Amino acid sequence: MAQQDLIQLEKKLLERQERLEKEKEALEKEKKDLLKIKEEYREKLSKVSSLTTEEAKKQLLKEVEEKEAQISARLIKEKEEEAKRTADKKAQEILADSMRHGAISYVAEYTLSTVKIPDEDIKGRIIGKEGRNIRAFEQVTGVDVDLDEEGTIRLSSFDQVRREIARRSLEKLIKDTRIQPFRIEEIVAQTKKEVEKIMFEEGERLSHEVGVFNLPKELIQILGRFKFRTSYGQNLVVHTLEETKIGVHIAHEIGANVNIVRLGCLFHDIGKVVEGEGSHVKLGADLLKRFNIPEPIVNCVLEHHEDKPFSSLESVIVYIADAISGARPGARYEDVEEYAKRLTEMEEIAKKYEGVQEAYAFEAGRELRVIIDPGKLDDAQATLLAHKIREEVTKSLAVPGEVKVTAIREFRAISSQSES
Repeated sequence: MAQQDLIQLEKKLLERQERLEKEKEALEKEKKDLLKIKEEYREKLSKVSSLTTEEAKKQLLKEVEEKEAQISARLIKEKEEEAKRTADKKAQEILADSMRHGAISYVAEYTLSTVKIPDEDIKGRIIGKEGRNIRAFEQVTGVDVDLDEEGTIRLSSFDQVRREIARRSLEKLIKDTRIQPFRIEEIVAQTKKEVEKIMFEEGERLSHEVGVFNLPKELIQILGRFKFRTSYGQNLVVHTLEETKIGVHIAHEIGANVNIVRLGCLFHDIGKVVEGEGSHVKLGADLLKRFNIPEPIVNCVLEHHEDKPFSSLESVIVYIADAISGARPGARYEDVEEYAKRLTEMEEIAKKYEGVQEAYAFEAGRELRVIIDPGKLDDAQATLLAHKIREEVTKSLAVPGEVKVTAIREFRAISSQSES
């Protein structure tokens, strides 16, 4: 009985296997038919569109890209219009915030120093027999001494380092009471060393306060001269600190190179405390090149008065920060009467030369234009005259920066004939 059951079960399994084989063959046939139909439709589609599969794919991608490009262009245009609407406001906010960060205490400074004297006896000692003490003092210090005002001695010099040395030396001499040429020379020499030490400390303090370290000692010493240098009453240390804070803040806001802006602001006016021929821009750039300061920083110095076109965003920021610090109300001071007097004196110096018809001072006394009589001077003589006038103006008047003298000589010969 058991054997019959097994035979029956085996029979059923064989039948099922045969049925599955037939179903498999049917499925394979159906799959082949579907692939054939698919290929037929693909061929029909290619014939209708005249495109291969690859070409159709490229066409589809191109259409998608064009559609996306249109959307992107529209979004970009919308953002540009929004930026234009908000740019001025944002720029004002950045500048206002930068000025707030750069605001520091300010005291106007001038080109005169005063020293109080206790009595007329000390005044007599300062003058000395037949004025020898006062002459020795002026010669050693390089400043002019005015004793006309009672109880006060006025020291005047455009070189504020010399004036500071003279002031300190005079105060020491008054306390010492031993006022004689030899003692004057000795005191002035000691005071020079003291002031040099003070300048180095001030240069180091200035550079550290703006976040600059490891500068050459010679550069630090030169930066220290800022303490005793002013421009229209604005002390250079104060101006440099203020400008650097403003410049660094702007650089952070707009993503510029902060280190270049920081050093550009620190060094931008260094030429004002360097002796030599030329503008403070040129003198400063030449000095920095000798110390192998990187070119982008030197360019900031060269371009901060637009003497040459801006070469970088950092140069523009240094220019803006300098303009904000120097032009804001109360930053700089100059007596109107002294200003007008200086311009008039410049013009009078030029007019006294033979062959000069007119002279006009421009740019706060930094430029003098001279009109030459072409019948009295030729081109070579006009060039020589311009040089002489510049030399005398520079020597006679305390004009900050370089004085530019332009000699204009024009000769016209006109011939006309009327018709009869």
